[in-house]
Amino acid sequence: MKNEIITLGHGSGAGLTRKLIEEIFDKNFKLPTLDDAVEIENRIVVTTDAHVIKPIFFPGGDIGKLSVTGTVNDVSMSGAIPKYLLSAFIIEEGFKISDLKKIVESMKNAAEEAGVHIIAGDTKVVEKGKADGIYITTTGVGFLPDGVHLSSKNIKSGDKIIVNGTLGDHTVTIINARENLELDPTPQSDCTSLNELVQLMLKNGEIKFLRDATRGGVATILNEVIEETGLGIIVEENTIPIKDATQAVCGLLGLDALYMANEGKLVSFASGETSNLIAEMKKHEHGKDSSIIGEVTTEVKGVYLRTSIGGLRPLLMLESDPLPRIC
Repeated sequence: MKNEIITLGHGSGAGLTRKLIEEIFDKNFKLPTLDDAVEIENRIVVTTDAHVIKPIFFPGGDIGKLSVTGTVNDVSMSGAIPKYLLSAFIIEEGFKISDLKKIVESMKNAAEEAGVHIIAGDTKVVEKGKADGIYITTTGVGFLPDGVHLSSKNIKSGDKIIVNGTLGDHTVTIINARENLELDPTPQSDCTSLNELVQLMLKNGEIKFLRDATRGGVATILNEVIEETGLGIIVEENTIPIKDATQAVCGLLGLDALYMANEGKLVSFASGETSNLIAEMKKHEHGKDSSIIGEVTTEVKGVYLRTSIGGLRPLLMLESDPLPRIC
Protein backbone atom coordinates (compact mmCIF):
# COMPACT_ATOMS: atom_id res chain seq x y z
CA MET A 1 0.00 0.00 0.00
CA LYS A 2 3.09 2.21 -0.16
CA ASN A 3 2.01 4.37 -3.12
CA GLU A 4 -1.75 4.10 -2.67
CA ILE A 5 -4.12 6.69 -1.25
CA ILE A 6 -7.18 6.33 0.97
CA THR A 7 -10.44 6.07 -0.97
CA LEU A 8 -14.07 5.86 0.12
CA GLY A 9 -13.77 2.13 -0.49
CA HIS A 10 -11.37 1.82 2.45
CA GLY A 11 -14.26 2.77 4.74
CA SER A 12 -16.81 0.44 3.17
CA GLY A 13 -16.39 -2.48 5.55
CA ALA A 14 -15.55 -4.78 2.62
CA GLY A 15 -12.26 -6.12 1.23
CA LEU A 16 -10.39 -2.81 1.13
CA THR A 17 -11.29 -2.10 4.76
CA ARG A 18 -10.02 -5.51 5.82
CA LYS A 19 -6.81 -4.97 3.85
CA LEU A 20 -6.29 -1.59 5.52
CA ILE A 21 -6.79 -3.08 8.99
CA GLU A 22 -4.53 -6.06 8.39
CA GLU A 23 -1.67 -4.24 6.60
CA ILE A 24 -1.61 -0.98 8.58
CA PHE A 25 -3.39 -1.17 11.93
CA ASP A 26 -2.93 -4.80 12.93
CA LYS A 27 0.65 -4.82 11.68
CA ASN A 28 1.53 -1.98 14.07
CA PHE A 29 -0.93 -2.41 16.95
CA LYS A 30 -0.82 -6.24 17.09
CA LEU A 31 -4.58 -6.34 17.66
CA PRO A 32 -5.77 -9.30 19.78
CA THR A 33 -8.77 -9.73 17.48
CA LEU A 34 -10.23 -8.16 14.35
CA ASP A 35 -13.73 -8.40 15.84
CA ASP A 36 -15.56 -5.16 16.65
CA ALA A 37 -15.40 -5.79 20.41
CA VAL A 38 -12.66 -7.35 22.53
CA GLU A 39 -12.57 -8.91 25.98
CA ILE A 40 -9.78 -7.25 27.95
CA GLU A 41 -9.84 -8.72 31.48
CA ASN A 42 -12.24 -9.97 34.14
CA ARG A 43 -14.95 -10.55 31.49
CA ILE A 44 -14.93 -6.84 30.54
CA VAL A 45 -15.65 -6.17 26.85
CA VAL A 46 -14.88 -2.88 25.09
CA THR A 47 -15.45 -1.47 21.62
CA THR A 48 -15.08 1.86 19.87
CA ASP A 49 -16.83 3.18 16.78
CA ALA A 50 -16.98 6.35 14.65
CA HIS A 51 -20.24 7.52 13.09
CA VAL A 52 -20.67 9.55 9.91
CA ILE A 53 -23.85 9.63 7.87
CA LYS A 54 -25.64 11.79 5.34
CA PRO A 55 -28.33 12.92 5.89
CA ILE A 56 -27.79 13.33 9.63
CA PHE A 57 -31.53 12.95 10.26
CA PHE A 58 -33.40 10.14 8.50
CA PRO A 59 -36.68 8.22 8.93
CA GLY A 60 -36.25 5.94 11.92
CA GLY A 61 -33.26 7.67 13.44
CA ASP A 62 -30.39 10.13 13.27
CA ILE A 63 -26.65 10.15 13.83
CA GLY A 64 -27.19 10.34 17.60
CA LYS A 65 -29.38 7.26 17.83
CA LEU A 66 -27.07 5.49 15.38
CA SER A 67 -24.01 6.20 17.53
CA VAL A 68 -25.63 4.60 20.56
CA THR A 69 -27.27 1.59 18.93
CA GLY A 70 -24.24 0.82 16.76
CA THR A 71 -21.93 0.70 19.77
CA VAL A 72 -24.41 -1.22 21.92
CA ASN A 73 -24.69 -3.79 19.14
CA ASP A 74 -20.93 -4.16 18.75
CA VAL A 75 -20.63 -4.99 22.45
CA SER A 76 -23.67 -7.28 22.29
CA MET A 77 -22.32 -9.39 19.41
CA SER A 78 -19.63 -10.73 21.75
CA GLY A 79 -22.42 -12.00 24.01
CA ALA A 80 -21.69 -9.28 26.55
CA ILE A 81 -24.24 -7.09 28.30
CA PRO A 82 -23.48 -3.42 27.46
CA LYS A 83 -23.46 -1.04 30.42
CA TYR A 84 -21.55 2.17 29.69
CA LEU A 85 -20.84 4.51 26.78
CA LEU A 86 -18.35 7.32 26.27
CA SER A 87 -18.90 9.75 23.43
CA ALA A 88 -16.80 12.33 21.55
CA PHE A 89 -18.18 14.95 19.16
CA ILE A 90 -16.42 16.73 16.30
CA ILE A 91 -18.69 19.60 15.29
CA GLU A 92 -18.29 21.91 12.32
CA GLU A 93 -18.46 25.66 12.91
CA GLY A 94 -21.92 26.89 11.91
CA PHE A 95 -23.74 23.72 12.95
CA LYS A 96 -27.18 24.51 14.38
CA ILE A 97 -27.40 24.24 18.16
CA SER A 98 -31.03 23.18 17.77
CA ASP A 99 -29.89 20.20 15.70
CA LEU A 100 -27.23 19.35 18.27
CA LYS A 101 -29.91 19.35 20.97
CA LYS A 102 -32.03 16.93 18.92
CA ILE A 103 -29.06 14.62 18.40
CA VAL A 104 -28.08 14.57 22.07
CA GLU A 105 -31.69 13.99 23.16
CA SER A 106 -31.88 11.14 20.67
CA MET A 107 -28.73 9.63 22.20
CA LYS A 108 -30.22 9.93 25.67
CA ASN A 109 -33.42 8.18 24.61
CA ALA A 110 -31.56 5.40 22.78
CA ALA A 111 -29.27 4.84 25.78
CA GLU A 112 -32.21 4.64 28.18
CA GLU A 113 -34.00 2.18 25.90
CA ALA A 114 -30.90 -0.03 25.75
CA GLY A 115 -30.29 0.22 29.49
CA VAL A 116 -26.84 1.81 29.17
CA HIS A 117 -25.36 4.94 30.76
CA ILE A 118 -23.40 7.65 28.92
CA ILE A 119 -20.73 8.51 31.49
CA ALA A 120 -18.10 10.70 29.79
CA GLY A 121 -17.14 12.41 26.54
CA ASP A 122 -15.32 15.15 24.69
CA THR A 123 -16.20 17.94 22.24
CA LYS A 124 -14.11 19.56 19.51
CA VAL A 125 -15.17 22.28 17.06
CA VAL A 126 -13.43 22.63 13.67
CA GLU A 127 -13.55 25.45 11.13
CA LYS A 128 -16.42 25.71 8.68
CA GLY A 129 -15.78 23.48 5.68
CA LYS A 130 -13.45 21.18 7.64
CA ALA A 131 -16.09 18.58 8.54
CA ASP A 132 -19.44 17.33 7.32
CA GLY A 133 -21.62 18.87 10.01
CA ILE A 134 -20.97 16.49 12.88
CA TYR A 135 -19.06 13.28 13.57
CA ILE A 136 -19.59 11.18 16.70
CA THR A 137 -17.23 8.60 18.17
CA THR A 138 -18.46 6.27 20.90
CA THR A 139 -16.78 3.74 23.15
CA GLY A 140 -18.82 0.96 24.74
CA VAL A 141 -18.13 -1.12 27.82
CA GLY A 142 -19.95 -4.29 28.78
CA PHE A 143 -19.64 -7.43 30.86
CA LEU A 144 -19.53 -10.97 29.53
CA PRO A 145 -21.73 -13.47 31.41
CA ASP A 146 -20.06 -16.63 32.68
CA GLY A 147 -20.14 -19.47 30.19
CA VAL A 148 -20.44 -17.29 27.08
CA HIS A 149 -17.58 -17.78 24.60
CA LEU A 150 -18.68 -16.74 21.11
CA SER A 151 -16.11 -17.14 18.34
CA SER A 152 -15.92 -18.04 14.66
CA LYS A 153 -13.64 -20.87 15.81
CA ASN A 154 -16.74 -22.57 17.24
CA ILE A 155 -18.45 -22.84 13.83
CA LYS A 156 -18.83 -26.35 12.40
CA SER A 157 -20.34 -27.89 9.30
CA GLY A 158 -24.10 -28.24 9.71
CA ASP A 159 -24.51 -25.03 11.72
CA LYS A 160 -27.49 -22.93 10.66
CA ILE A 161 -27.21 -19.26 9.65
CA ILE A 162 -29.95 -17.04 11.08
CA VAL A 163 -30.89 -13.41 10.53
CA ASN A 164 -33.37 -11.58 12.75
CA GLY A 165 -35.30 -9.75 10.05
CA THR A 166 -35.49 -8.04 6.68
CA LEU A 167 -32.21 -7.01 5.09
CA GLY A 168 -31.26 -3.66 3.56
CA ASP A 169 -33.82 -1.48 5.37
CA HIS A 170 -31.26 1.06 6.54
CA THR A 171 -29.55 1.37 3.17
CA VAL A 172 -32.86 1.88 1.34
CA THR A 173 -33.91 4.52 3.87
CA ILE A 174 -30.71 6.50 3.36
CA ILE A 175 -30.84 6.18 -0.45
CA ASN A 176 -34.48 7.29 -0.49
CA ALA A 177 -33.74 10.31 1.72
CA ARG A 178 -30.53 11.26 -0.06
CA GLU A 179 -31.77 10.87 -3.62
CA ASN A 180 -35.41 11.98 -3.07
CA LEU A 181 -36.83 8.81 -4.59
CA GLU A 182 -40.15 9.46 -2.78
CA LEU A 183 -40.85 5.77 -2.17
CA ASP A 184 -44.32 5.16 -0.74
CA PRO A 185 -44.59 4.11 2.03
CA THR A 186 -41.46 5.89 3.19
CA PRO A 187 -38.80 3.34 4.21
CA GLN A 188 -37.78 3.35 7.86
CA SER A 189 -34.29 2.55 9.10
CA ASP A 190 -33.95 -0.54 11.30
CA CYS A 191 -31.63 1.44 13.61
CA THR A 192 -32.08 -0.20 17.03
CA SER A 193 -30.23 -1.87 19.90
CA LEU A 194 -30.16 -5.67 19.86
CA ASN A 195 -28.73 -6.39 23.31
CA GLU A 196 -32.01 -7.72 24.71
CA LEU A 197 -32.57 -9.96 21.69
CA VAL A 198 -29.03 -11.35 21.91
CA GLN A 199 -29.45 -12.38 25.54
CA LEU A 200 -32.75 -14.05 24.65
CA MET A 201 -30.99 -15.98 21.89
CA LEU A 202 -28.21 -17.12 24.19
CA LYS A 203 -30.79 -18.50 26.62
CA ASN A 204 -32.74 -20.38 23.93
CA GLY A 205 -30.20 -21.71 21.46
CA GLU A 206 -26.70 -23.08 20.92
CA ILE A 207 -25.19 -19.87 19.55
CA LYS A 208 -21.66 -20.20 18.16
CA PHE A 209 -21.01 -16.73 16.74
CA LEU A 210 -22.77 -13.39 16.22
CA ARG A 211 -22.09 -10.33 14.10
CA ASP A 212 -24.21 -7.28 13.29
CA ALA A 213 -24.59 -6.81 9.55
CA THR A 214 -23.60 -3.17 9.11
CA ARG A 215 -21.19 -2.02 6.38
CA GLY A 216 -20.77 -4.71 3.74
CA GLY A 217 -23.94 -6.49 4.84
CA VAL A 218 -24.55 -10.18 5.41
CA ALA A 219 -22.45 -11.40 2.47
CA THR A 220 -19.32 -9.70 3.81
CA ILE A 221 -19.75 -11.33 7.21
CA LEU A 222 -20.17 -14.76 5.62
CA ASN A 223 -17.01 -14.30 3.56
CA GLU A 224 -15.06 -13.25 6.66
CA VAL A 225 -16.26 -16.39 8.42
CA ILE A 226 -15.17 -18.76 5.66
CA GLU A 227 -11.76 -17.04 5.53
CA GLU A 228 -11.36 -17.75 9.25
CA THR A 229 -12.77 -21.29 9.26
CA GLY A 230 -11.97 -22.73 5.82
CA LEU A 231 -15.54 -24.04 5.58
CA GLY A 232 -18.20 -23.35 2.97
CA ILE A 233 -21.61 -21.68 3.16
CA ILE A 234 -24.74 -22.06 1.06
CA VAL A 235 -27.43 -19.38 1.40
CA GLU A 236 -30.96 -20.19 0.23
CA GLU A 237 -32.36 -17.31 -1.83
CA ASN A 238 -35.99 -18.21 -1.09
CA THR A 239 -35.48 -17.84 2.66
CA ILE A 240 -33.94 -14.34 2.71
CA PRO A 241 -36.37 -11.81 4.25
CA ILE A 242 -36.47 -8.64 2.11
CA LYS A 243 -39.12 -5.92 1.93
CA ASP A 244 -40.74 -4.95 -1.37
CA ALA A 245 -39.21 -1.45 -1.23
CA THR A 246 -35.75 -2.95 -0.90
CA GLN A 247 -36.38 -5.29 -3.83
CA ALA A 248 -37.53 -2.32 -5.91
CA VAL A 249 -34.41 -0.26 -5.13
CA CYS A 250 -32.18 -3.28 -5.80
CA GLY A 251 -33.80 -3.72 -9.20
CA LEU A 252 -33.58 0.00 -9.97
CA LEU A 253 -29.94 0.45 -9.00
CA GLY A 254 -28.57 -3.04 -9.64
CA LEU A 255 -27.83 -3.72 -5.96
CA ASP A 256 -27.94 -6.88 -3.86
CA ALA A 257 -29.61 -6.76 -0.42
CA LEU A 258 -27.08 -9.27 0.91
CA TYR A 259 -24.39 -6.59 0.60
CA MET A 260 -26.50 -3.72 2.00
CA ALA A 261 -25.80 -2.09 5.35
CA ASN A 262 -28.19 -2.67 8.24
CA GLU A 263 -28.35 -1.06 11.67
CA GLY A 264 -30.62 -3.49 13.49
CA LYS A 265 -29.86 -6.87 11.96
CA LEU A 266 -27.55 -9.61 13.13
CA VAL A 267 -26.16 -12.81 11.64
CA SER A 268 -26.06 -15.82 13.96
CA PHE A 269 -24.44 -19.22 13.59
CA ALA A 270 -26.31 -21.80 15.66
CA SER A 271 -26.19 -25.57 16.02
CA GLY A 272 -28.59 -28.22 17.20
CA GLU A 273 -32.37 -27.87 17.16
CA THR A 274 -33.17 -24.30 16.08
CA SER A 275 -36.97 -24.39 15.91
CA ASN A 276 -37.40 -23.23 19.52
CA LEU A 277 -34.75 -20.54 19.02
CA ILE A 278 -36.54 -19.14 15.97
CA ALA A 279 -39.89 -19.31 17.77
CA GLU A 280 -38.54 -17.31 20.71
CA MET A 281 -36.85 -14.77 18.42
CA LYS A 282 -40.12 -14.21 16.56
CA LYS A 283 -41.80 -13.25 19.85
CA HIS A 284 -39.38 -10.34 20.24
CA GLU A 285 -40.02 -6.96 18.62
CA HIS A 286 -36.65 -7.04 16.85
CA GLY A 287 -36.87 -10.69 15.78
CA LYS A 288 -40.38 -11.10 14.39
CA ASP A 289 -39.07 -11.70 10.84
CA SER A 290 -36.26 -14.05 11.87
CA SER A 291 -35.30 -16.71 9.37
CA ILE A 292 -32.76 -19.46 8.75
CA ILE A 293 -31.13 -18.35 5.50
CA GLY A 294 -28.41 -20.94 5.03
CA GLU A 295 -26.06 -23.55 6.40
CA VAL A 296 -22.36 -24.14 6.92
CA THR A 297 -21.09 -27.02 4.78
CA THR A 298 -18.03 -28.87 3.54
CA GLU A 299 -19.69 -29.45 0.15
CA VAL A 300 -18.32 -26.19 -1.27
CA LYS A 301 -15.43 -23.83 -0.64
CA GLY A 302 -16.56 -20.23 -0.36
CA VAL A 303 -19.96 -18.59 -0.03
CA TYR A 304 -22.71 -19.47 -2.50
CA LEU A 305 -26.32 -18.48 -3.06
CA ARG A 306 -28.68 -21.24 -4.11
CA THR A 307 -31.02 -19.37 -6.44
CA SER A 308 -34.76 -19.86 -6.75
CA ILE A 309 -34.17 -22.10 -9.78
CA GLY A 310 -31.64 -24.29 -7.96
CA GLY A 311 -28.31 -23.02 -9.31
CA LEU A 312 -25.36 -21.94 -7.18
CA ARG A 313 -24.05 -18.39 -7.57
CA PRO A 314 -20.89 -17.27 -5.72
CA LEU A 315 -21.27 -14.46 -3.20
CA LEU A 316 -17.78 -12.98 -3.30
CA MET A 317 -16.11 -10.55 -0.91
CA LEU A 318 -16.43 -7.15 -2.59
CA GLU A 319 -13.40 -4.87 -2.60
CA SER A 320 -15.60 -1.94 -1.58
CA ASP A 321 -19.21 -1.06 -0.91
CA PRO A 322 -21.14 -0.31 -4.13
CA LEU A 323 -22.48 2.85 -2.48
CA PRO A 324 -20.54 5.53 -0.56
CA ARG A 325 -20.91 6.12 3.14
CA ILE A 326 -24.24 4.65 4.18
CA CYS A 327 -23.20 4.26 7.82
